[in-house]
Amino acid sequence: MQFFTRIPLVCGLLLAGLVAARAAAAPGTVEAVVPVASVWAGHPVGFALWTEGTNQWVAFYDTNRQMTVAGRTLPGTEWTFQKLPSRVGWDSHNYITLALDGQGQLHVAGNMHVHPLDYYRTRRAREIASLEKIPAMVGEREDRCTYPKFLRPPQGDLVFTYRDGRSGSGDQLLNVYDAARGQWRRLLSAPLFSGRGKMNAYYHGPVLGPDGYYHLCWMWRDTPDCASNHDLSYARSRDLQRWENRAGQPLTLPITLETGEPVDPVPAGGGLLNVNQQIGFDSRGRVVVTYHKYDSRGFLQAYAARLEGGQWKIHQVSDWNYRWEFSGGGTIATEVRVGAVERAADGQLLLNYSHAKAGGGTWILDEELLKPKGQFRRPNLLAETDRRLASPTPGLQWNSAGDVGHPPPGHRYQLRWQTLPVNRDRPRPQPWPAPTMLYLLELAAP
Repeated sequence: MQFFTRIPLVCGLLLAGLVAARAAAAPGTVEAVVPVASVWAGHPVGFALWTEGTNQWVAFYDTNRQMTVAGRTLPGTEWTFQKLPSRVGWDSHNYITLALDGQGQLHVAGNMHVHPLDYYRTRRAREIASLEKIPAMVGEREDRCTYPKFLRPPQGDLVFTYRDGRSGSGDQLLNVYDAARGQWRRLLSAPLFSGRGKMNAYYHGPVLGPDGYYHLCWMWRDTPDCASNHDLSYARSRDLQRWENRAGQPLTLPITLETGEPVDPVPAGGGLLNVNQQIGFDSRGRVVVTYHKYDSRGFLQAYAARLEGGQWKIHQVSDWNYRWEFSGGGTIATEVRVGAVERAADGQLLLNYSHAKAGGGTWILDEELLKPKGQFRRPNLLAETDRRLASPTPGLQWNSAGDVGHPPPGHRYQLRWQTLPVNRDRPRPQPWPAPTMLYLLELAAP
């Protein structure tokens, strides 16, 4: 596979300089840059990275938009490649995901947006050359799959979840893998969420909290129009099987609009967007759900909902004078982003945000009021690396993917590559941009 026989000289020089500076690197700085392969740059679509011990795998779409898996043994920089019989079109929903099970078999899924299951598994542990297409997992409800995701709970079996259906009408299904037998089965006897043919749930999580619970938030959507999102909701679970509300009362599956626990009953057209819902925790371990919606004046604002005294309390975080009027289908370019609350090393509560008019940054929040009391100066430690690695093609953006595996202690990795921005999943006329390089960055651990 001739993927990167000619690497630009600047990459080699940068790599040498970064490796030399490894010992003195500050947390979050780039210690090493490893080129992986040239990739398609016509539109963004998610790639995947999994590190386990001394093994590392990357899944991406190559210059011909073909799904490809690369693997290496750390600390080496030489990759082996395996192409898979799947090519992405123009849909930015069609990301790739991967995971390693307890027996060392690699699982890969992707390129699905209301599409039959597209899933691969190795026959021999950790050998990507043995990846083969598996036509079915459980053999039912696998013709209209979207948003595949692998979960590997601590001391648990590999879990796979996806939506069966389409935007505005779908159910969320969960499978579990018996690695010893090499077989999948349903983890839940019923879907986790069901729109009953009238809507579907867009979820974030499950996020494992400091209390040992998996926390999940979601909003419902009535149609493919993203303006029809409504009713921010919440559930939690110890084992991904038995789900309950904030008070510990069991929820009967499937969870529906009528049976789910509302966090903020925002109506359709009220400013909820499924890509902007996050779960974090304050210094006392309380759940904080961040999102945006319209205020009483019609401006879009960032909000934080926190469990306080057993009840959800809604806090308006921002005070912007701008209305982002989003609507329609397809992958949209976001004008406002809200992150998850997180704690700084000094204990301060932080919240990242970006805004098309007001700019972006990181708020320092008053923990009791969840109001900004200042700006946290978070240095852009990737700026110089991005500048040196950037393609000369104008109009490209940087994309990134974090490591979803289990890297060795003291190691952090990230994928970065450049593409044109999203285009509502519509084809672009030629000429298309030249392929760009996919890089794996090793970052100094905090």
